[in-house]
Amino acid sequence: MGDRGYGISPDVIDYVADEIGSVAESGVEIGIVIGGGNIFRGIAASAYNMERVPADHIGMLATVINSLALQDALEKKGMPTRVLSAISMPQVAEPMILRSALSHLQKGRYVIFAGGTGNPYFSTDTAAVLRAQEIQADVLIKATKVDGLYDADPVKDKNASFIRQITYKEVLARQLAVMDTTAICLARDNNLPLAVFNMNQKGNIQNFIKGEQVGSLIQV
Repeated sequence: MGDRGYGISPDVIDYVADEIGSVAESGVEIGIVIGGGNIFRGIAASAYNMERVPADHIGMLATVINSLALQDALEKKGMPTRVLSAISMPQVAEPMILRSALSHLQKGRYVIFAGGTGNPYFSTDTAAVLRAQEIQADVLIKATKVDGLYDADPVKDKNASFIRQITYKEVLARQLAVMDTTAICLARDNNLPLAVFNMNQKGNIQNFIKGEQVGSLIQV
């Protein structure tokens, strides 16, 4: 949403497409999971008396809107892209079928996983870990607005300390809010490395894939 406060910023989505496209020649297969908080947050809506289940469904639909917008931006730059949705809507997206996802990735297409897990009560983070596990990803990248993982919120606490490397066990013990507990436990139990870095720092995705030290790394 950029500085707009809500919705989709054309400049931001163009920037994100460029950052993703910067690794187009690397041979790396990329799956993408997008949230919908710039449009609607299910948990926030449940706080003002909307039932959690319909609120989460609306939030999942918001992720489809973002996914279609990113697909458009990527394809305008010549990058073949497919949107696979956990919520059936064949007019706008393919259904989330694992074999289809793997086939698209093997053919060099960018695959955007929309609709979360298709179930209420599960976050975008959990959906990202789930999809990463399904496609047997080597690493899950959480692209955020801070440089990586801190021992406190760096936006609120100027004395927050940066953490370069840490284990999932330590993340859970110290209650570090990098992802919700369900997502962290799922990643830990399946030995999925998690990299966390600033998406707003131009070149971070490319540098990470080149093997440079970027942001924070969480492992078992």
